[in-house]
Amino acid sequence: MATAPEKLLLRLEWKVVRRLDGRLQGAHRTAHRGSGIDFTGLRPYGDGDDARHIDWNVTARLDEPHLRVFTEDRELTVWLVLDRSASMLAGRPGRGKHDVLAELALVLARLFGRGGNRVGALLFDTGMLRVVPPGTSRRHALRIGAELERTAGTARGGSTTDLAEMLDAAGRLARRRALVVVLSDFIGDGDWERSLQRLARRHEVVALRVVDTADDVLPEAGLIVVEDAETGEQLVVDSADPLLRVRFREAVDARDARLAAGMRRAGVPVHRVDTDRDLAEALVEVVARTRDRSP
Repeated sequence: MATAPEKLLLRLEWKVVRRLDGRLQGAHRTAHRGSGIDFTGLRPYGDGDDARHIDWNVTARLDEPHLRVFTEDRELTVWLVLDRSASMLAGRPGRGKHDVLAELALVLARLFGRGGNRVGALLFDTGMLRVVPPGTSRRHALRIGAELERTAGTARGGSTTDLAEMLDAAGRLARRRALVVVLSDFIGDGDWERSLQRLARRHEVVALRVVDTADDVLPEAGLIVVEDAETGEQLVVDSADPLLRVRFREAVDARDARLAAGMRRAGVPVHRVDTDRDLAEALVEVVARTRDRSP
């Protein structure tokens, strides 16, 4: 009998992977210069370049240091950094943020794995860390799915997500240059911007921000109980109060502006994925924007 991850992956392969197959292959262009085996030419040596790639014969002939340039290896190691904190439980049943994150993780693991890339996963909640080492097969994607199912609904309240700790954990795991895809709602604490900058200096980093309507909109329903998904703290508010609604909107806008500014300073593209959005359409848009940024 098929397990829940097998049923989910089968559905995603039929509805999403088939529509995306071929679009992601070659869509990611690394910002780092190649270090593969295919020689493509020479260029003058610059500050910060690896002296091991200097062509000494050409350097002696031209009396100026020149580097040998190679095509970047096509195979990547991809790390999926998966936020399993309490705030990811927000959203309607069956289509909450943690559901969309699980679908994104399975689709990306399957697509990158089909291209011969090795995909690993880091599942993080403050104080809890699970790691799936990199692999390539469909069975490996199912292993990531099994870990996602195991951690579903287990997030603990009482403390906010330490985003810096999550990013630092990814940096410790990804020892060799890799593509790091961070899937999170980015609701949390910690000096995450500095940690993100450190991670981006060594790796290619892409952020997929999973967002639900509950993150951005205060329903106009009179007196309601508002609960902090991270800490569990509850507060009764009058959602029809115009001043409260203005302040809520200002807080949401300020949060989004801080996030965008931090990502921009780190040089990390951030893509918004809404829980009510068609997953294939959202990923096609991510690929298109990635190509637009490529040199």
